[in-house]
Amino acid sequence: MKKLEHIYGLNFLLSFPLRKAITFSFSLLTYHLKQVLAFHFKLLTFNFKKVLVFSISLFVFHFAGAQQLKTLIEEALANSPEIQKFELQYNIASEKTNEVNTIPNTEFGVGYFVSETETRTGAQKVKVSVNQMVPWFGSITARENYVSSLADVKYQDIVIAKRKLVASVSQSYYNLYALTAKQRVLVENIDLLETYETMALTSVTTGKASAVDVLRLQMRQNELERLNQVLAHDYLAEQTFFNKLLNREGSMVVDLINELAIPLENDLVNLQDLQLHPELTKYDKLYRSIEQSELLNQKESSPIFGFGLDYIAVAERPDMSFSDNGKDIVMPMVSLSIPIFNKKYRSQTRQNELWQQEILAQKQERLNKLESVLDKAINNRIAARISNDTQAKNLKQAKDAEEILIKSYETGTIDFNDVLDIQELQLKFQIDQIESVKNYYIQTTIINYLSN
Repeated sequence: MKKLEHIYGLNFLLSFPLRKAITFSFSLLTYHLKQVLAFHFKLLTFNFKKVLVFSISLFVFHFAGAQQLKTLIEEALANSPEIQKFELQYNIASEKTNEVNTIPNTEFGVGYFVSETETRTGAQKVKVSVNQMVPWFGSITARENYVSSLADVKYQDIVIAKRKLVASVSQSYYNLYALTAKQRVLVENIDLLETYETMALTSVTTGKASAVDVLRLQMRQNELERLNQVLAHDYLAEQTFFNKLLNREGSMVVDLINELAIPLENDLVNLQDLQLHPELTKYDKLYRSIEQSELLNQKESSPIFGFGLDYIAVAERPDMSFSDNGKDIVMPMVSLSIPIFNKKYRSQTRQNELWQQEILAQKQERLNKLESVLDKAINNRIAARISNDTQAKNLKQAKDAEEILIKSYETGTIDFNDVLDIQELQLKFQIDQIESVKNYYIQTTIINYLSN
C-alpha cells in the first residue's frame, strides 16, 4: 500500500512540470484565439461600417451634401468682395446713361462797350447774348444706347465672376473633403498596424516572428503618422483659402459631408449650351457696343444746330428827338456747325470695323479654348470613374489577400513582410480611390461651369 502511494506521489511530482507546460500552452493558445477573433471582428466591423456608410451616402449625398454645398455657395455669392466690385462697376456704367442724356451747355455772354459805337438811334452801351447748341436728331438717343451697351458688358463680368466663384468654392470644398478622407484612412491604417504589431509581438514570444518585424511595423506607423500630420497642415491651408472665398475668418471650421460617392450615371452634357456661356456672350455684347459706337459716330458727324439771342442796350441821343431814339436792339440768331473736314469720323468708322473683326477673332479663340477645356473635363471625369471602379476591385482583392494572411497567422506561418506589402497596397488603393472621387466632382464642377 505504501509502495502504491509512493508510486502515485512520484507520478504526481513528475507530472507537475508537464501540467504547467500544458497550462501555459493552453493560455497562450487562448490568447492567440482572442487576438485573432478580435482582429477578425475589427476587420469585419471596419468593412461593415464602410459598406454601410457607402450605401447610405448613395442616397443621402445628393440631398444633404448638395444642399450643404449650396448653402456655402450662397454665402460666398452674398459676401464676396469681388462680386461687389463688379456690381459697383456695373452701377457706375449704368449711371453714365443719365450723364450723357444732356444737351451742350447754354452759353451766356455780357459785354460792355468801352468805346461806344454810335448808331442812328444812339450809342451802344451793353450787349447781352445767350446761345444754345442742339445736336443732330437722334444723337442723344445714340449716345444713351452706346453707354447702355457698355453697361451690358459690365453685367456680363458679374455673371462670369459668379460662375467662377461657384466653381472655386466647389473645388475647394472637394479638396477639403479629400484631405479629410485621407486623414481618416490613415488613422484607420495606423490602428490596423497597431493590431498587426500586437500580433507580431505575440509571434515573437513563440519564435514565429522576429523583433525586426515588429520594428518594421512600428516604422510604418511612424511614416503614416508623418503623412497624417502633413495632411493636417494642408487641410488648414485649404480651409483658410475656402473661408476667404466666403469672406470670413480663415480659422472657421468647415462642415463637410462624411462620404462622397460617384453616382451611377453621369449627367448629360449639352455641348450646344457652350455657345451661351457668359464668357462668349460677353463678346457679343462687346460687338454690339461697337455697333452702337458707330451709330453714335455717324450722328456726331452730322451738323449741329444753334439758337441764340443778342440784346444790345442803346442810349438816347440828347441832340435829337425821333420815335426810335435810344431803342434797344434784339437780334435772334440761328447757327449751323458742319464738320467739313470729317477725316476724324472716317477714321473712327475704320477703327470700329477693325475692332469688330478683333472681337470676332477673340470670341473664336475663346470658344476653341472652352471647347478644349470642356472635352478634357468630360474625358477626365470618365477616367475618374474608371479609376474609382478599378480601385474598388483592387481593394476587394487586397482584402482577400489580407484574409489569407490572417488564416496563415492562425496556422503559425504568417510573413509580416507580406502583411506590410498588403497594407501598403491597400492604403495606396484607398488614397487613389479618394483622389478618383475628388477628381470626378472637380471635373463635374468644370463641366457645370461651362455647360450650365
